[in-house]
Amino acid sequence: MVTTSQLAAFAALTFLMVVVPGPSVLFTISRALTVGRRDALLTVLGNAVGVYAQVVAVAFGLGTLVESSAIAFTIVKLAGAAYLVYLGVQAWRHRRTLADVFRAGVAATRGHTLRVLRDGFVVGFANPKSIVFLAAVLPQFVNHGSGSVPLQILVLGIVLPVIALLSDSAWAFVAGTARDWFARSPRRLELVGGTGGLTMIGLGATLAFTGRKD
Repeated sequence: MVTTSQLAAFAALTFLMVVVPGPSVLFTISRALTVGRRDALLTVLGNAVGVYAQVVAVAFGLGTLVESSAIAFTIVKLAGAAYLVYLGVQAWRHRRTLADVFRAGVAATRGHTLRVLRDGFVVGFANPKSIVFLAAVLPQFVNHGSGSVPLQILVLGIVLPVIALLSDSAWAFVAGTARDWFARSPRRLELVGGTGGLTMIGLGATLAFTGRKD
């Protein structure tokens, strides 16, 4: 079974990986600025579930396949990139909606809970940064003499979504507060809606053209 020292060592390394902003953090910030803190936090939750789905995949061999196969890696990468671009285009198209809402003096329309969770899940599950980290690093912390390897991976792997959940939630709160400042001016809010959309499009494009180190 997993020991405390195994868990602590993996948690320390995971923390260093998480604090470096990647696709999930930038996506969360864009969502907080575009649609508000509530949807951003739901996105964070969906993202954490998506990341743990990666852990499950690693435990049962898919992570190794993605790490070793350029084709599998490219498929996962392009799927995540395409989805980010799609969400960015949608945010850009509807950039004036938030400004119109605040001109009318009413609260912004919230996204459907399951849809927002789904968006976060897709981005989390298709995030090459975490799948490569899990596939390449997580197995190194497994003690093959201590029993079921898949179970050890599942236990150790929960550290990543938990740390990501805490870190990304902090980003969501900070960005949500900044959105409140922008909301004082409908023009500012329209600007941030468009900027958030362009950020997601740029993030997706960057992800699509980022190659493997090997």
